[in-house]
Amino acid sequence: MKTLTVKIPEELEAKLDRLVAKRGGSRSSLIRAALEELTTNAETVQPHSCLDLARDLLGQADGPADLSYNKKHLKGYGR
Repeated sequence: MKTLTVKIPEELEAKLDRLVAKRGGSRSSLIRAALEELTTNAETVQPHSCLDLARDLLGQADGPADLSYNKKHLKGYGR
């Protein structure tokens, strides 16, 4: 097994020590489990915007190319 040295702020160290005391085990085992979960979940990309959610729909609708700025398309809108 490889060794990894990481610098962390004192606040994070205190949180880590409280979690180790609560769960038992060691710092190393807890950090390994956290890294395993992080790297496993990182492979599943989570959408972060409406564009990410609707990306597969882009270009699927037909209509005038100037719909967003040509006022003639607003004739009768809202009536």
